[in-house]
Amino acid sequence: MVDRLDHQTHRASGRRRVAEGLVVPTKPMSLATPDTVQTLQRTLYLNAKREPTYRFYSLYDKMHRADVLAHAYALTRANTGAPGVDGVRHDDIEEDGREQFLADLRCELQEKRYKPDAVLRVMIPKASGGERPLGIPTVRDRVVQAAAKLVLEPIFEPDFTENAYGYRP
Repeated sequence: MVDRLDHQTHRASGRRRVAEGLVVPTKPMSLATPDTVQTLQRTLYLNAKREPTYRFYSLYDKMHRADVLAHAYALTRANTGAPGVDGVRHDDIEEDGREQFLADLRCELQEKRYKPDAVLRVMIPKASGGERPLGIPTVRDRVVQAAAKLVLEPIFEPDFTENAYGYRP
C-alpha cells in the first residue's frame, strides 16, 4: 500500500540511529472513526459529563474490542513511524496478516497476558544543537496505546475547561 524509498540502520558514535526513509502513500487511507467506536466514545463521554464523580470500573474490556483495535491499528499505520526494538513495521504485519496480528493482540489483552515491549532509544538532533533521546515503541505497543487513548479520551474530555488547549490530546 505504500512505497518505501529508503530505510537504513547504522551506528554513529556508539548510539543506534534509525534513518527513516520517505513514505509515499499510493492510495488514500480513511481514518474516519467507525460508527461503533463513535457510539462507544459518545456513551463514555455522556456518562462522564452527566456524572463527574462516576467511576468507570470496566474499561479494559473496551480496549480489546475488535473494532477499537482495528481503528487503533489504522491510526498508527497512518503515522508511518519507525519500527521499535523488534524491527517489525506495519508492512511486515500486513504481509503476515493484519487480521491475525489483531486477533493475537486481542487474545493477549483478553487473557491479560499483554506485556509491553522495551522502547527503542534513539538520539535525535535538537534545533539549538546537541541531541535529545527519543523512545520508539513497537507497532504492537503503539496499537495498544492508541486503543487506550480511544477509550480514555472521552472520559477525561468533559473535565477540561473550554480554554485548556495545551493539555488536550
